[in-house]
Amino acid sequence: MLHILNKSPLEKSTLDTVLRLAKSGALLLIEDGVYAATRGSAAEPKLREAMGRVAVYALMPDLQARGVADRLIEGVATVDYEGFVDLVVEHPNCQSWL
Repeated sequence: MLHILNKSPLEKSTLDTVLRLAKSGALLLIEDGVYAATRGSAAEPKLREAMGRVAVYALMPDLQARGVADRLIEGVATVDYEGFVDLVVEHPNCQSWL
C-alpha cells in the first residue's frame, strides 16, 4: 500500500497514526508532510524507525518550495511528479491521510 501524507507533523498527529498502522509498503510525503523528512525535526526518530519496514519518499518540488531540500534525512528517497505517478501505479492500493 502507498500511504500519502500531506500534513505537517508539527500541526497534526496524522504521521503518528500512519507510522503505527503501516506495516509495509511505502509512505510518500507531500505538501507540508515533507517537514517530517527533515533532519532535526521532532518526527525524525519516528521516521527513521519506520524506514526499516516502509519505504519513505518525499516530493522534491514540495521540499524545494519549503526551502528544506538540503535538510533531507538520509535514506528518504525523493521523487518528482512523474515519480509520484509511478508510485501510484506500482502500488495497487493508495491511502491519502487527512
